[in-house]
Parts: sequence; structure tokens; C-alpha cells
Amino acid sequence: MSNPSAPLVGVTACVKHVSPHDFHVAGDKYLGAVADAAGAIPVVLPAFGPDTDFAGLCARLDGLFVTGSSSNVEPHHYDGPASAPGTLHDARRDATTLPLIRAALDAGLPLLAVCRGCQELNVALGGTLHQTVHDVPGRDDHRADESRPLDIQYGPAHPVRLVEGGALHALIGEEEIIVNSIHSQGIDSLGKGLIVEAMALDGQIEAVRVEGAQAMALAVQWHPEWHYWESEASKTIFAAFGAACREGMA
Repeated sequence: MSNPSAPLVGVTACVKHVSPHDFHVAGDKYLGAVADAAGAIPVVLPAFGPDTDFAGLCARLDGLFVTGSSSNVEPHHYDGPASAPGTLHDARRDATTLPLIRAALDAGLPLLAVCRGCQELNVALGGTLHQTVHDVPGRDDHRADESRPLDIQYGPAHPVRLVEGGALHALIGEEEIIVNSIHSQGIDSLGKGLIVEAMALDGQIEAVRVEGAQAMALAVQWHPEWHYWESEASKTIFAAFGAACREGMA
């Protein structure tokens, strides 16, 4: 953050109601990872939806980071059945991130997406989601136990296998890594142009990339930003993202 010539990375925001007002917020863990691990200047992007000039915004950025969230993508965006009662949604985030992702890819911006962001990339490109992965026959429960301390919720949960010969496999140099797991939704059918980069042992898609993208365009279902300094894989992912943003600046 001390380098004024560092790339500017847009970071997606959620809309949170803190009575009596709405706030556009992005978590400290996301901003810190973009600043420290990617070496970029994070810029929080308000969720203004269709009032946003997406192409103009992308022209002023050097990269896009799509965060996770406690909310789920509304299923009408992928022709899914209605959500279970009580499911948390964020319509203004959906109205911002989905077209923003498409605009960023059109502009050739480096893109890194995590958790909800991974799901949003899939939906933005025409894919569908499992709303409750734990209800899919043969799938494990990928949710965190919210009764446990935060460090345990976000701690190592299960292995994922990196697709041999894939971009993530080449980047990390490992066949299998251990990741955290804090999600109920997950990719079902792949969006157009997406290539699977990693899978959980139960068959759930855990990472994808955009085939033919002009720059790095990677999404992972886990949270590499959480204590990224403790994971060589996480540090490598953010370093590659930062390098792609700096290359785009040049």
C-alpha cells in the first residue's frame, strides 16, 4: 500500500444494513490480502448495480478481486428453484458483480474470485449452482461449523486435487492441497468457457479458470485470503494475481 505506483484492484462490496442505514462493505481479510499478498492497492467498489458504468470502471482498474460473502446468488439469475426460506441474498451485489465480471473479462483485466465470487463467475457465464451442496447425493457437507471459533471455522478442512496439466497445477506445483471450506452453494453445471482446475474428493468443483482469457482469470471455492501467510498455495495464488495486474499496467 505504500507504493503509489502499485496496480489498482477493484474489490467487490456487499450491501449491509446497519440500522438505520445501508453500507457498502468489503472484509478486511480481502483488502489485506490484495494489499499485502498481491502488492496492489485495493479499491472498494460500491454495489450500485445498473447505475455503474462497468466498461468505464474497468478501464480505470488494473485487476478485479471478487470476494466471498455470507449471502447467496439469487437463483433467478441461473433459472434455479426458489431459495429455502431464510436464505440470505444481496440483490444489489448480484446486479453489480455479474455484469462487472463480464465487463472485466471483456476488458482483459486479471480476475481472481473466491467462494461466492467463484459462484458468481460461473453464473455470469451462464452456469448453474447447487444451492445446498450437502443435499446432493454423494457430496460432503462443505459448510463450516459456526459454533466453533473463527480460526477453526476457517482452518484446513479437506483436500482438493488439482487437475493435472492445468494452470493451477502448474502454478502451485502440487497434485493436492488442503483448503478451508465455508460454503453451502457450489458449482453445478459449468458456465461457458470455464475449465475445471481443482475438485474435492467428493466430486465438487473447487476451482475454475476462463479458457482463452486475455489475462489471469481464476476462481476458487475456498478462502485463500484467510491467513494467506500460513499457506504456500495461497501466497502463490495472490502473488500470481498481483504479477498479472502489474503486467497489465505495463
